[in-house]
Amino acid sequence: MLSGLLLLYVGAVLCLNGLWMADFIHEREIVPINLATGTIALAVAGYMVFGPDANDETVAAAAMTLLFSITYFWVAWNRMTSGDGRGLGWFSLFVAITVLPVAWSRIAAAEDGFALWLGLNWVAWSALWATYFVALTLRLAIRRTAAAATLAAGVLTGWIPGVMILNNMV
Repeated sequence: MLSGLLLLYVGAVLCLNGLWMADFIHEREIVPINLATGTIALAVAGYMVFGPDANDETVAAAAMTLLFSITYFWVAWNRMTSGDGRGLGWFSLFVAITVLPVAWSRIAAAEDGFALWLGLNWVAWSALWATYFVALTLRLAIRRTAAAATLAAGVLTGWIPGVMILNNMV
């Protein structure tokens, strides 16, 4: 159920960040959802590391979850401090590369459609973080593309699966 909780808020923050990048939300208004989602991801990761069922697998999952948490905290920080995003862009490249083995292992080990879909989510998230690197660090003018990709990822990799998991539909 923790994955449903986390995915729901990842969906919310990605959807809202996509709308912000498309200039439908003011930059300071995006801070609360990024802080909230970063905190939720941090709490979930903490439970995976220190909870009663902690093991090597949950610690590895926590490490990946913290990549999301730090990203959302960094977005909030940049909006509060007028940061230019280059540091976040370099971090995004680090994350885009780091999650590729996760994607590969999830896809290779998938035993059903939902497991395969989860593996493909990691591919989508890697591509999304790579997009942020290109936009924030390389400064290519792809803001509209990044906004659309972020909004689509929010709906397809977070919001819908989060609701499905929370309602025991998968």
